[in-house]
Amino acid sequence: MEKLTLVCPSCKMFWAILSAALTCASCLPLVEDLLCTAEEHARYSVVFTGKWSQVAFPKQYPLYRPPAQWSSLLGVSHSSDYHMWKMDDYASNGVRDFAEKGEAWSLMKEIEAAGEKIQSVHGIFSADPISSGTGQTTAELDVHSRHSLVSFIVRIVPSPDWFVGTDSLNLCSGRSEEH
Repeated sequence: MEKLTLVCPSCKMFWAILSAALTCASCLPLVEDLLCTAEEHARYSVVFTGKWSQVAFPKQYPLYRPPAQWSSLLGVSHSSDYHMWKMDDYASNGVRDFAEKGEAWSLMKEIEAAGEKIQSVHGIFSADPISSGTGQTTAELDVHSRHSLVSFIVRIVPSPDWFVGTDSLNLCSGRSEEH
């Protein structure tokens, strides 16, 4: 399973939620110097599963309004010169607005600007929110051999600014064989 991390290292109580919520059957390490020789385009489905229940997390489960839930998922396929967010780095204004307020507008503008300026973003994808602590949501995404990295973010509600996600997951091993 891919090691996923929170930007906020002091939010350890949600590490268990993150580990339970995100699974990856065939996660490959990020190798930036490796040329991807796979087919030009590939289509993937991302399934985000929220497993935040009162039974699993009796001390951290919110009992009052708003109830436990997950925001919409926002993600990008990109090259190695783009990062939506990075562990132990300052969050951009767009990531901050998304994590604190659930507003995606600034983050979308940052993604679009990166795509136009340095042509590092190939595609943007999203999935519907999950209205309770448990459930699933799915998104379809396209990747390109030159843009084979995937990053996404999902806000944890209610929280002051917590989110889960992945940064630059490499979907290409550099070999042309099937995985």
